[in-house]
Amino acid sequence: MLTDEQKREFNHTGWLVLRDVFDNYEVEMLSEAALEVLERTGPEVGREADGSPHVCWGMHLFDERLKALTHHPVIVESSREILENDIYVHQSRINMKQTNGSIVAWHQDFGTYHRVDGVPDPRGIMIAVFLDDVTDVNAPLLAVPGSHKEGLVSTANLDPSSVDFEQVSKYRYDITNETMKSLVEANGLTSITAQAGSVLLMDMTVVHGSTVNISPFRRLLLYINVCPVDNRGESFERPEYYAARDFAPIRASSPENLRQYVETK
Repeated sequence: MLTDEQKREFNHTGWLVLRDVFDNYEVEMLSEAALEVLERTGPEVGREADGSPHVCWGMHLFDERLKALTHHPVIVESSREILENDIYVHQSRINMKQTNGSIVAWHQDFGTYHRVDGVPDPRGIMIAVFLDDVTDVNAPLLAVPGSHKEGLVSTANLDPSSVDFEQVSKYRYDITNETMKSLVEANGLTSITAQAGSVLLMDMTVVHGSTVNISPFRRLLLYINVCPVDNRGESFERPEYYAARDFAPIRASSPENLRQYVETK
């Protein structure tokens, strides 16, 4: 499914963008599913300071359409090709940045997965499905190319006064300003932009973050973070919607398995 050139790009930069994976009808259906799940009232939904929802952890546990997305052949087979193994979903989430949506500090996903969830090795992929056009103006993901080759560089950032400390912040491992300056001076900094329907594959040790969205344009993404089945989490401090309990290999289904939800709308 991936060309040799695409695999080289992933290995060199730390990520790869696949464009036009999902059509407008599929994007609309997935957007509707995401917005419905964000209406949940449980602890799996994170909120901005004004109370509006902006994230739902474990999205595939709460909606059949989003569960079907995790079995889409582009998601499964691309990840299996890069990781050279069967994969499981370690974490999934909906992430929406409305106008004035909060920042995401510089971090590596593997920082928390390793230190909190007990994932042994830095082998895994963060997959992002773009449901809105993401441009330079609506808080795109910012990432340091090649930073996945630096290993684990994040450190604990524990601030008990933060509004989401118990749910999220006590598990945060961010990048210090000094480390960030060194990484950017050596490797540069890139904004990752793409049209709705695109898919981003990113090594889970890439240093990344995002700014406040001060534009009038929403930015809605679906994240599916996968690991090889032989690199499963060994600690269960966090609830299942944060970190997997099901380590069964994901099998790719036909694209029509997701498409059926468009046809039955």
